[in-house]
Amino acid sequence: MALDRQGTGLAILRIMLGVFFVFEGAGKLRWFTDTSILAARFADWNQAAAAGSVSAWYLSHIAVPGTAIFARLVPLGEICGGLALVIGLWTPVVAFLAFFMVLNIHVASGTLFKYSFLTNGYGLPVLGSTLALAIGGVRVRWSFR
Repeated sequence: MALDRQGTGLAILRIMLGVFFVFEGAGKLRWFTDTSILAARFADWNQAAAAGSVSAWYLSHIAVPGTAIFARLVPLGEICGGLALVIGLWTPVVAFLAFFMVLNIHVASGTLFKYSFLTNGYGLPVLGSTLALAIGGVRVRWSFR
């Protein structure tokens, strides 16, 4: 019996990325009861954003008005999405949603538009991994779906 190297590699990526998201979300559990933590982060990002930039627009029109919602959705999405990736449940859909969530965080923080994004461990590796699983994560080994 030949080893499915690609399938095994994607399964390992899926599980490791899932564990990463679970612990990222666990670190944000306080946001459920104290939305000021996320509000302060948005305020810092907004202060650093250049006037008229995509980040400044995104923060003022989407992120800041939705702080109470995002303070609950982000940790919930990271934990539930991470668990779904660990067990292999709806991997392509969950990975795409995780890609979109991480992309939004990078737009809001302004890191997506800086050279340092290219060496940021939370940047290209996470976006690339989630996108790879969204595209190729169908029927990966050790998955439920």
